[in-house]
Amino acid sequence: MSATLAKGLNSFKEVIDAPIASFFSSCVHCGLCAEACLFYTETGDAKYTPIHKLEPLRRVWQQEYTLLGKVGKALGLSTPVTDAELTEWEPLVYDSCTLCGRCAMVCPVGNDMTYMIRKMREGMAASGHAPEDLVGATTRAVTIGSPMGIKWPAVLAQIKHVQAETGIEVPVEKEGAEYLVLMSSMEIINFPEYLSALSRIFKQAGVSWTLAQDAFEATNSGIQIGASDLAREIVSRIVVAAERLKVKCVISPECGHAFTALRWEGPNLMGRPFGFEVKHILEVLDELHSAGKLKTQGKDKRPLTYHDPCQIARRGGVVEQPRRLLHEVAEDFREMPDAGTMNWCCGGGGGVSANSRAEPLRLQAFKHKKGQIEATGTQTLITACANCRIVMEEGLEHYHMKVEVLGLTELLAEYLVEEEKT
Repeated sequence: MSATLAKGLNSFKEVIDAPIASFFSSCVHCGLCAEACLFYTETGDAKYTPIHKLEPLRRVWQQEYTLLGKVGKALGLSTPVTDAELTEWEPLVYDSCTLCGRCAMVCPVGNDMTYMIRKMREGMAASGHAPEDLVGATTRAVTIGSPMGIKWPAVLAQIKHVQAETGIEVPVEKEGAEYLVLMSSMEIINFPEYLSALSRIFKQAGVSWTLAQDAFEATNSGIQIGASDLAREIVSRIVVAAERLKVKCVISPECGHAFTALRWEGPNLMGRPFGFEVKHILEVLDELHSAGKLKTQGKDKRPLTYHDPCQIARRGGVVEQPRRLLHEVAEDFREMPDAGTMNWCCGGGGGVSANSRAEPLRLQAFKHKKGQIEATGTQTLITACANCRIVMEEGLEHYHMKVEVLGLTELLAEYLVEEEKT
């Protein structure tokens, strides 16, 4: 047995906690999780059944922690998990699972396959069975501060552009601000209008905010690849910056896994509670609107629909906020089939979009989202995740669909009440 395989199997043993044992023990093999997974529904291939993707982890649990499994292993009736088997399983664990959690919603016994896959990825990463692209992204996130290799000068260039465009100062390293704003690499490079929209909204609302030079990136590749120590290091940068600047709240941007990593996983990764709140940008915008600080005028007359990002809606509970905001600026808002907590994934979450090997399968799986969009009859799609936005733009182009994709924050900024001129 190689040293890396032994390390991976030991990691498997370590991550098998009470929930994992309970989930494997209670699984009734009904197959309902398959029908909830877009990789299964769009391929019809049984290997994409969510619970099947966990088979190596299940065998380690059975052989190490159950009486019958231990006896079977001792008598040679069951074979140990091998390096070759993990090589075979790697595409199932990383290419065909976005950690969207839809399978967990339909499980009759409440098994959380997302939790189980994340735990399995820890063993896969430890044994050297993680996609090269994700390994590279995580390395860059740790060594440079961004999975796409973005450094502070790139952010500073965007800040200067936004200030020139809007005439509004973008505060940096402002101690005592109410909000510390984070961005994802996608927003820095692909959607610079996000920062411009925030500047305009926050000026109207009269709230104080800031960026931090050493903690501007929210994306957490450690969560995606399954390396808790690296995920902790990435979260730690944000925590240190937020506490150094004495902010009241850290705003997670339009990025799903960044929200999950900081809001829900962060305190556990750090081993202590935060001294500040963590909110998604949509939660903040909804609060500002409810307080009368975010004022809009006019409505978009185009038929609009909304894609619920999995980590923000299903896993994060931010469902009603975007709809309240959309109803303020949309004259013709149309829900997708299965909207809200049962919405279908874009197909690129959980690191899948950063994994070039998975692209053909991801585009095939996008057919489910394609059908959802077509059912609404709209040609303008709103979302609140920069990764979803990129993935859907690629899918729409692949299927020759003329649908525009917009971020909700930017859409709201378009309809802000203009300041009265004195």
